[in-house]
Amino acid sequence: MRTLLFDGFGQAPYIAVRPIPHPLTPDQVIIKVEATGLCRSDWHAWMGHDTDITQFPHTLGHEFAGTIHAIGNGVTKHEVGNRVTVPFVCGCGNCRECTSGNAQVCPHQWQPGFSGPGSFAEYLAIPNADFNVVTIPNSMPFDIAASLGCRFATSYRGLALVHPPQRGDSVAIFGCGGIGLAAIMVAKSRGAQVIAIDISNEALAFAKEIGANYTINSNEEDPVARIKAITTHGADITVDALGSITTAQQSIHCLRPRGHHLQIGLLLPPAIKDRATIPMHIVIGHEIHIHGIHGMSATNYPAMLADIESGLVKPERLIGSTITLEETPRALMTMDGHPRAGITIIRP
Repeated sequence: MRTLLFDGFGQAPYIAVRPIPHPLTPDQVIIKVEATGLCRSDWHAWMGHDTDITQFPHTLGHEFAGTIHAIGNGVTKHEVGNRVTVPFVCGCGNCRECTSGNAQVCPHQWQPGFSGPGSFAEYLAIPNADFNVVTIPNSMPFDIAASLGCRFATSYRGLALVHPPQRGDSVAIFGCGGIGLAAIMVAKSRGAQVIAIDISNEALAFAKEIGANYTINSNEEDPVARIKAITTHGADITVDALGSITTAQQSIHCLRPRGHHLQIGLLLPPAIKDRATIPMHIVIGHEIHIHGIHGMSATNYPAMLADIESGLVKPERLIGSTITLEETPRALMTMDGHPRAGITIIRP
């Protein structure tokens, strides 16, 4: 099979041919990858930012969809040929978090592309398949299913399951990349008034197209002052969909008292370790609620798939471009400086 590899953090990725994996344990399945997403988390991992990757060469990729190619003899819920996807956090299935429906924070979690070889390849192995692998509807294209596994599912859980907005609530979303666009769509589907903030007018135009009521270019005006002017009392909910000290702080500053902040975007380790990211005096004084959102368990996929099938949310609108596996090394290396509008899908 063809696979993307890199030999060390920051080193140029390349395409190589390697043997197709086979089930090494009874609970594994091998999935033939039909589509996989290129995510900013892949860039972070390639750069070596706060990652568990220890063995090289390594294959990235953690949001994908495909068909089951082979199964271990202990797998009972899936068959060869089934159309499937997988959350980017695979749980053990037995711990307190997994049995309560929160495998996204399983202390024994395994993540494709981080804990082991990922989906920037034609095939990959997934452990504990009966617990982690999700069957997708025959009517759902693989490109759409692949776009769900990280960015869309995480935003969906935050705004549909953890703290859904009430109709008419104001939701300010900082960053209009894949996470932010998904958050806009989900918040809008719940009847919220959505304010989108970014530094790119192109990204803001796309945000407006998919439902944002207001857009703010934070390079041109103070987003906190503008949000307070729009809402009069401050936003009911904020989402940091980028992950930076600036956006995390602005998210807190523009909230109303007793508002809710969802931190979805990942911050680089220096931002977490070396500087105070969240203004805690405001959190305390205004009784702000802070929610960390880290993916979504396979247990919660049926609700999301039902919303997609009903047309309540339309993730296909978020797909910006499709590329080949051979085009992926350059797309990955230039991702930080030249982000593409919408979600990029790789077809191996």
